[in-house]
Amino acid sequence: MAKTSWINRNARKRATVKKYAAVRAELKAKKDYAGLAQLPRDASPTRVVNRCEVTGRRRAFIRRFKVSRLTFRELASQGLIPGVTKSSW
Repeated sequence: MAKTSWINRNARKRATVKKYAAVRAELKAKKDYAGLAQLPRDASPTRVVNRCEVTGRRRAFIRRFKVSRLTFRELASQGLIPGVTKSSW
């Protein structure tokens, strides 16, 4: 489980990105890079980290299911993810 401070920080970054999205798009269209530099660093979408919805883990994240590989394996084994079955041959 990730520290709650990291999870909260990432949520704050997502909110900042959403807040400045229109301003950033406008500045980029004008090619006003000095204006872009005046915005907060966290307004850039690249600073947001994909985190597991369940545990908050950022490594081994599976985008399609929005969980980490460890959580995915547990949920799939329990049959909680529709359409996912354990492979055997």
